[in-house]
Amino acid sequence: MRAAYKSTCIKKLKYALPSRTSYIAHAIDLRMTASEPAQKLINELNSTYEKVGWHSRYPNLTPNMGSSTEALAKTKTEYEAFLGDPAKLKEVRERMKDADLTPEQMKVLQIFERTFKCYIIEDLEAKNVKERLNTLEAELSESRNQLALGYKDPQADGEFKKCSSVQLRSIMRVNDDEATRKACFEGMRSIGPFVAERFVEIVKCRNRLARSLGYEDYYDFKVTSAEGFGKTRLFEIMDDLETKTRPLMHGARKALLESKGASALEPYNIGYALSGDTEKALDPYFPFEDAVDVWARTFAALGIKYNGATMTLDLCDREKKYSNGFCHWPQVAWRKPDGALVPSKANFTSLATPNQLGSGRTALVTLLHEGGHAAHMANIDQPSPFFGQERAPFSVAMAENQSMFLDAFAHDSAWLGRYARDKEGLVIPWSVIEEHIKASHPYEVMALRAMLAVPYFEKALYELPEDHLSVQSVLDLADKVEVEIQGGLSARPLMSVPHILADEASCYYHGYVLAEMSVHHTRAYFKAKYVQLVDNPKVGADLAESYWKPGNSEMFLDVVQKLTGKPLTADAWVEVLSTSVKDKLIEELRDYEEAVAKGPAISRGSEPDLGMRIILAHGDDVIGDSGKTGLQQACNEFKSWVQKTYFS
Repeated sequence: MRAAYKSTCIKKLKYALPSRTSYIAHAIDLRMTASEPAQKLINELNSTYEKVGWHSRYPNLTPNMGSSTEALAKTKTEYEAFLGDPAKLKEVRERMKDADLTPEQMKVLQIFERTFKCYIIEDLEAKNVKERLNTLEAELSESRNQLALGYKDPQADGEFKKCSSVQLRSIMRVNDDEATRKACFEGMRSIGPFVAERFVEIVKCRNRLARSLGYEDYYDFKVTSAEGFGKTRLFEIMDDLETKTRPLMHGARKALLESKGASALEPYNIGYALSGDTEKALDPYFPFEDAVDVWARTFAALGIKYNGATMTLDLCDREKKYSNGFCHWPQVAWRKPDGALVPSKANFTSLATPNQLGSGRTALVTLLHEGGHAAHMANIDQPSPFFGQERAPFSVAMAENQSMFLDAFAHDSAWLGRYARDKEGLVIPWSVIEEHIKASHPYEVMALRAMLAVPYFEKALYELPEDHLSVQSVLDLADKVEVEIQGGLSARPLMSVPHILADEASCYYHGYVLAEMSVHHTRAYFKAKYVQLVDNPKVGADLAESYWKPGNSEMFLDVVQKLTGKPLTADAWVEVLSTSVKDKLIEELRDYEEAVAKGPAISRGSEPDLGMRIILAHGDDVIGDSGKTGLQQACNEFKSWVQKTYFS
């Protein structure tokens, strides 16, 4: 049915038309045959979604922005009541029977059906469980944000120093004092016991809800809703990757043991052992205050446009701010029946401490990552906001594929030779990149295994019988999975991963794994097609047309295969991890020398055109606004603010 429907659309209508004029002409051509009752329903649901959607209310109703737990739970319940109304699903299905539907109307009705099916709860008891779950999750979120997280500083007689989880992890990577690193690790470990009691009740509620809806458990429910295939199929893919990379992981740990001793394998030392020296050498070439400018020029040179979007960037850490970088959409992009494109609005946050070693590089990678999400959502061009819904049935892997593909540029010598500059504008030396590759490449499999640990933990967690669920069993299970998948306890304890706790993000970390698999798969395709990826606007154009424009109208695995011509496998990723350091250095040196010779496509001080308004803020304080001054001036104002706030 999907193939026949797709063929009909392509041959007869070409409905995904980018211009307003084409859409109006298209509407005129179809006005005599389109189903008026169906169009009326489509218009009503689109309008209602815009008014009550979680997107429109979420920005002002998050604990990190000062709202109450009751308000957060209430608005979430109202949003899910709209998506979970059986009467709406029934009406959609009735309209799908109309004889005079156009292919575009059927397309919209099908996404309505897919979306409502993810949220319909007809059983009264299940509805009560869901409402209870919303309250529990809001309480846990509020409690977690009030946790006085930090470490007891051994250099200051055990004085407690407040730090976010991002800061604690950063200190572990770069601080020369082992006792300080260990104290930070203990700070990270404190998150688990703090959240576990509330979380155990949430796990029980989540499983009760999923099983009442006919699923094996909550993980099976979440992955089926988002990806269109169940837990069994997912872990066939995960197990293949886990099996192929397990020997590489053991080899990496053995190499680290032999080169730096047994202490390097301690969870609080492993990050430092891998990046301590090279992170310091890299740091001068990633000034934090330049991160926004570098990100903007990188994306503009790729030909990425945001179609009139507005993005608010809140980049620096402050007390009670959410403990993870993210991007969300108060307004999703979609095209109205009259052909007008509704531009997206994005709110983007991270937890940088600009005067901390490594913060500039972390900020740049975060900007590339979250800015990739925003580019994806800004380029969705479909006839309903339902196609850009952040949550199920939007594929997690499809969403993360975009952001991870773009943040990968920060690790390429082809990008570093163009964009990594110190405050005086001097290019990063090859010797620094060379040492970083030597220090990091043999151990890159460890990052993969850390990603794998999250879905394997959640799978095991939701498979635990309810009478086996307790604070201690959950904490013990987390440690067990870390040892089995990563070879030892993790510097980022599983119970500190915020995705596991939050409803929207729970049971979706596998999306990062599938996405990274797709990143390597897609990069291999682009390298074969174009050779050069950095500063190549053809890459941005292909991403916009094939990966971004469809929204959730097509399934992740189908979209990847359609662009690359091959089904997704782990082979390209495993090949990259298996490449010798010698061969890696030869390839990267060639790319670096070419990059330095060419320089960036858009030079420093130029005005990059992203086709959007960027507001740089710190909480309620506006630092710069490209809509008023232009992007380059807004970046200059941001630089001045950073210097005054953190370095004066």
